[in-house]
This record gives sequence, structure tokens and C-alpha cells, in this order.
Amino acid sequence: MAEEKTTLTLISGADKGIGFATAQELGKRGQHVLIGARNQERGEKAVKQLKDGGIKADFIQLDVTDKAQIKAAAAKIKAEYGYLSILINNAGIAMDHHQPASELSTDTIRQDFDVNYFGLIDVTQAMVPLLKAGRPAKIINVSSNMGSMGLASDPNSRFYKVNSLGYQSSKASVNFATIIFSKELADEGITVNSVNPGWTATGFGGRPEDAPVPTGMQDVAIGAAQIIKMASLPMDDTTTGTFTENAGTLPW
Repeated sequence: MAEEKTTLTLISGADKGIGFATAQELGKRGQHVLIGARNQERGEKAVKQLKDGGIKADFIQLDVTDKAQIKAAAAKIKAEYGYLSILINNAGIAMDHHQPASELSTDTIRQDFDVNYFGLIDVTQAMVPLLKAGRPAKIINVSSNMGSMGLASDPNSRFYKVNSLGYQSSKASVNFATIIFSKELADEGITVNSVNPGWTATGFGGRPEDAPVPTGMQDVAIGAAQIIKMASLPMDDTTTGTFTENAGTLPW
């Protein structure tokens, strides 16, 4: 009987915030977590904290905007482990700050897309061969309710008057990538799903982490909960091509 593989999970942007909380909980559930981080010092510090808590964790240098670094990360994972079970595309930024769409610089929009969309695509493409080697496998894309075209176009939604062209359109693009990849990889034993973590008390978008928490902003554990749930489904679960949050399914 073949030995069952340890669930090996790569999380981009996992040195802090939702990514770290996800790594911590999945590690407690027995997964071997690879902490993808742009900053080596912060990444190694996060790994040490996880290991001190009894979690199996390793650092992977991963700036999602650096193709050479992505290629090196994939080569390192292949050489040291030979496969990947779960890819969580968590790294993200929000560079625009509700400027009118008619005034927002496309340079700023490109920054949002470079991390949130093109970085996600580059990482996914690099890791697909490793996921095929580890199948059944999962890809979980951390999207946003702000990327829901259904919510943005619904006059009854609280997102109807939200205006963040670069960030919102980059996350809508993430959702489209989820749909496309889920169809391509369905017969390969790899599921692909989008998750909305929600408005969470982290340093995301430049918010000071010691700032008072506004009404309605949730803690990191709640923000990570649906990502953790999707990453904890049985490896042979076939749920794919979905966009969900803690409360259920979201409109694309």
C-alpha cells in the first residue's frame, strides 16, 4: 500500500495577516505549510513562530511580481518535496484609495494588477506541474467581495457606491481566472475556488495595525476561516469553480 503523502501547502504573502493565520491553523491540522514571503526576514520569523508552536513549516522566498523568484520557488519545492498539495494565492495589495475612476492613474491600477492578478497567474502557472504531481490537489484564490460584479451592480448592495477601480477590477479578474482554471484543471484532479475573507483588521491597504478597529471590521481568525475551511476539505473533494465567504456563496 502506497504511503499517504503529507498535505503540502504553499501560501503566498503568509508572513503576516490572513496568510499567517491561515498557515497557523492549517499547520495545527497537520498540514506542512510553506510560507511564501517577499521579505526574507519576516518570512523566516513567521516560520520560527510556527515551528515554536509545533507546526511543520518552511520558508519560500516568493515575490509574486518577480518571475525569476517564482521559477526558483517552484524549482526549490520540486527539488525538496517533489509535489504540492494546495496552493493558496493570498498575496495582495490595494494601491488605489477610492479616487474617482476618471482620475485614477493607470500606473496605480497596474500596481494592483501586478500583484493581485498577474502575480497570481504567474505563481499558479509555475505551480501547476507540482500540483499535478501531488493530485488530488487544490488552488484557493483569495479574492474579495469588492471584486463581485453582481454586488457592485446591485443598487441594494452596500458595494453599489464603493469606488476602487484598480483593486476591484483586479479582484474581478481573479474571479475570472478561477473560473477558467477550474474548467481547465477539472479533469486533472485539481480544484480551483475563490474565497472572500471580508473586511479584516490587518495592515492591508496601508492601514496601521495598531489603529482602532472600525465597527464592522472582523478579526483575522474570522477573515481566514473560509480559506481554512476550503483548504481543509478532503483532498478528493471535487468542489470547484466557486466563490464563497463565511456566510455562503457570493455572486460573481
